[in-house]
Amino acid sequence: MCRVVVTGMGVISPVGNDIDTFWDSLKSGKCGIDTIKRFDASGLKVNLDAEVKDFEPKKYYDTVQEIRKSDLFMQYAMAASKQAVEQSGILDSDIDKERFGVYIGSGIGGINTTIRETNKLNEKGPEMVSPFFVPMMIGNMATGAVSIKFGAKGPTLPIVTACATSTHTLGEAYRAIKHGYADAIIAGGSEASINELAMAGFINCQALNLSDDPNCGSLPFDKRRAGFVMGEGAGILVLEEYEHAKKRGAKIFAEVVGYSNTADAYHITAPDPEGDGAVRAIRTAVNEAQIGDNDEIYFNAHGTGTHLNDAMETKAIKDVFGKRAYDIHISSTKSMTGHMMGATGAVEAIASVLALEEGIIPPTINYKEKDEELDLDYTPNKAVSANVTYAISTSLGFGGHNACIAFKKVN
Repeated sequence: MCRVVVTGMGVISPVGNDIDTFWDSLKSGKCGIDTIKRFDASGLKVNLDAEVKDFEPKKYYDTVQEIRKSDLFMQYAMAASKQAVEQSGILDSDIDKERFGVYIGSGIGGINTTIRETNKLNEKGPEMVSPFFVPMMIGNMATGAVSIKFGAKGPTLPIVTACATSTHTLGEAYRAIKHGYADAIIAGGSEASINELAMAGFINCQALNLSDDPNCGSLPFDKRRAGFVMGEGAGILVLEEYEHAKKRGAKIFAEVVGYSNTADAYHITAPDPEGDGAVRAIRTAVNEAQIGDNDEIYFNAHGTGTHLNDAMETKAIKDVFGKRAYDIHISSTKSMTGHMMGATGAVEAIASVLALEEGIIPPTINYKEKDEELDLDYTPNKAVSANVTYAISTSLGFGGHNACIAFKKVN
């Protein structure tokens, strides 16, 4: 079995469009949630989202034509991938492109392109639908575009598991490298689904917080929690076989040491209140990582700010760790980024890796009112210093998909 490490990271997010800005924002507790600017939301019950600000696709593409042929979710993925690849320096090595892969997922793919071209069809007829509609809309095209950009000809695929998507892409990329199918994989997720249609759907299934106040929008583990806030962006990591990275002198940020993929088999949207699937995912990843009783842990929770998720996830942590759960540093960075859907797992994995590297636990901001049932250490409001050895990140998606990934600090 091969060891797998992180050698590059890139991010486009509501709190920063590069790793340094993103991490500084998390450490300082910056809220990326605001009133909706992307479209006229006056007809909707929801008022808040977490939009990417000041994104400049021209920084990441050679021509305007390429941008025009790429849905926004593809643009976010390309930008974060270029950051991660450049940071890793992997293209400066003699990597075998046939053992260099891409695993980038998206919960829904090019939904903005779908809406735009549907409107063209209805208003102007079928002749006006773009010839690039299909390759801009389908969910595998972030993976495809990044593969083409970097000449990656190895294991290459997307994954779609709703909000668990990019934790699964990281985990499956980890397994592909661990079992010898690739030397390195560009892995993560991207989402750009802030639009009236998606918002209406989530409102009508009672998933979104309807507050007018950005500081009351995403309230993980707080008694006032009332739904999540829609976010967007991309998170990408370069995962690489340890000896391959070591041989070329790469900077290693952390080691991937555990992963699990389970299902609730319970309900299409609601999590199993007993948390059976989440418990099995966390326990399996922890066991594979060989986390000991005395190891200090950071747990980046899925923490959506919905009543059912936060209660179930707290229960799952207690079920896995017992009394030791009260000593674990837990936080939900969704309190700052909103819920980035298919991108959220990879973005939170990046936060987990950076927490290990710097020994700083990002906070759960706007935490004010304790829920008696939720009594763990959720790192309220301010970052804290902690010399953690392991970081665990969970993602739990519609359809009952559960993913958990574990990282180890590199000394």
